[in-house]
Order: sequence, then structure tokens, then C-alpha cells
Amino acid sequence: MPAATLETAADTTLLRLGHSPDPDDAFMFYALAQNPPLIQTGRWRFEHVLQDIQTLNQRARKGELEITAISIHAYPYVADKYALTSCGASMGDGYGPMVVTREPTTIEQLRGKTIAIPGELTTAFLALQLCLGKARDAFEFHVVPFDQILQHVQAGHADAGLIIHEGQLTFQNMGLHLVVDLGVWWKQKTGLPLPLGGNCIRKDLGAEAMQEVTDVLKESIQYSLDHRAPAVEYSLQFGRDLDSQLADKFVGMYVNHWTVDYGPKGREAISLLLKEGAKAGLVPDCGEVEYVMAR
Repeated sequence: MPAATLETAADTTLLRLGHSPDPDDAFMFYALAQNPPLIQTGRWRFEHVLQDIQTLNQRARKGELEITAISIHAYPYVADKYALTSCGASMGDGYGPMVVTREPTTIEQLRGKTIAIPGELTTAFLALQLCLGKARDAFEFHVVPFDQILQHVQAGHADAGLIIHEGQLTFQNMGLHLVVDLGVWWKQKTGLPLPLGGNCIRKDLGAEAMQEVTDVLKESIQYSLDHRAPAVEYSLQFGRDLDSQLADKFVGMYVNHWTVDYGPKGREAISLLLKEGAKAGLVPDCGEVEYVMAR
């Protein structure tokens, strides 16, 4: 892992904050993305690094960014370098990633088919394998950028697509059919929300810095929830095919009380997901999940 590569000017330190170019992440960090920031950030300044979640997962494995969004699926691979912050979660509470097809299809009929996925370390892919069986055994797959999966399936390049982000609200516009909502499947199976993504912070910053930065992140999320209209308006620029009403709905799905703090149920959901993944041979056993708890 590289040493902390921080730029310091006068009394401030610049940290790189990685997140996806999608409405919910943009909404979360609206206050921090303004110049000047809309909240007090103390000695910290933030450079926003916008990349798709698969790329951020891969960068996290190398410990490149000080703070980054990751898929919960990726946590066991980065637990030596990062701790999860207690805020910033994307939880699918009775909804989540979806598998869609061109023709009406059952879950059983997906076996042996080729599914376009948004990344091998995405939680969507982990949940799909827990539902269907291990990839390559139960089904074939290839990786397609998340914002191209609907078109990829519609064009016949894959039998099905595993969709995340705003595609969950727009797939029907392309004449595609829902096979399974993995958030619904997980809730029925466990009674818990499906923990999809979170924010993590690099441990080599030290305990004091990790605490201070986590507190700033929580304040940013709360600011957006308290100033919803301008934050949603800002997030619209990252919403492909979303109008303001759909953007507001999408943001509400993934930025809510779970995002302010996982709480006991959210932490239980993460532990269970990773335990089930390890039992199925899909992820390494990472033991207890390490959190930085916002104040």
C-alpha cells in the first residue's frame, strides 16, 4: 500500500474522496462538492474522484484513495487497509439490484445463461451468486459498464443483465422484463436489508483523522437530507434518463436513515452477507468488520 499521499497547504490537508458518478453519491456529497463547502470541514479539504464502482473497488485493493465508496462485496479484500465508516451506506431495504431480460423469464431459466454484470466485486454480483449459485457453475457472465448493461441486453449481446443504479427505475422503458429483484429476495430470505455499498477510510491516516473525517462525511449526508431540493437538483446532472421526480425517488431509495448510520440491523446485515459469501466460497472470511463510528 502506498504511504499516505496527502497534500498539505497551511492548516489544511487534501484527501481524495472516491465515489460513483450517480445521483445518490452526488446527493450525499453535495455540500462537500461546492466551493466553498456548505459545511465546516475543519482541517480537511476534499478532491472528488468520480469513477464507476468496479474501478473504485479495484483501486481500494491497492489502497490508492484515502476515502472511497466500495461495494460491501469488496470489503474482505480491503479490510487490511480500510475501515468502514458508519455513515454512507447504500442499503436496499426490500429492493436492490435486478436481473432483467428481453423476454419474460424465471430464475430457474437463468441457469446456464450469460448475464452481463457491472463488476466482479460488486455486491450485486455476490447477491446474484448467493441466489443462483456460483458463477461459471450456475451461469456464465461478462463484465459491462453499469450504464451500458440495458442497451447490451436489449441488443442481444447477453441473455440477461444485472442492473444497478438508476437502471432499476428505467429498464421498463426499454421493453425489458424483471426476473428477480435481489433486494426483495434477500429480505424474504433474511428479514434484513441488502447492504450494497459503503464508504471506507484508510487506516494509515490514524485514529484521530479517521474520526474527524467520518464526522465530516456524516454532516455532509445530513446536510443533503436537510436541504433536499438543491441537493437533488445538483444530483440530476449524474442521472442518466432521470427527471427530477425520478431522481428524487432514486435518491430516497439509497440515501436515508441507513445512510446516516448503519445501526445494529445494518451491521448485522453486512456480517450475515459476508458470512454467507464466505460459506459459499465466494469471498474470504474477514472476521469482524471494523467500523469508524461517526459522532
